[in-house]
Amino acid sequence: FQPCIIISDLHFMIDHATLADVPRLNALVNGAYRGDTSRMGWTTEADLLDGIRIDEERLAAMITMEGSVILKCTNEHDDLIGCVHLERHGDQLYLGMLTVSPLQQGRGTGKQLLLASEEEARRAGCSAIYMTVIDGRTELINWYLRHGYIITGERKPFPSGDPRFGLPKKFLEFIVMEKKVG
Repeated sequence: FQPCIIISDLHFMIDHATLADVPRLNALVNGAYRGDTSRMGWTTEADLLDGIRIDEERLAAMITMEGSVILKCTNEHDDLIGCVHLERHGDQLYLGMLTVSPLQQGRGTGKQLLLASEEEARRAGCSAIYMTVIDGRTELINWYLRHGYIITGERKPFPSGDPRFGLPKKFLEFIVMEKKVG
């Protein structure tokens, strides 16, 4: 992936994250998915998982790994309001960790991050974007369906034995969703 500004307007900018962004990314992602702050938005996982969503070491690895990038979305004051992780797998792009600050949800930031991800996939010559979503997160699955993603029928186990991904409060499983971008 070549670093560049993906989307820029008067209210926000989507760009490639750097190692200097890791502390802010860590706070954003963990605050949006787990704990009391996450309950202010509609994408919380607090009722499904305890523990953290990500740590600084894994974020740094995502940024520095070949074929991997984190797109960050900042507002006009340079506040970090969203991010998404993209990782190339053959001719497909894996999309994960799509995050929008709970205080910014419902304003189109997630949609813009999806559009930027699709642009990254096309620039990288990928034919599709795929993701895993926790089964049972109906509202989130429906949001992706409205943005052109389909449920492939494939399922994957949740890494419940690894506390780096959170500690499940019940049995969890991923469904795979995909969108053609070519």
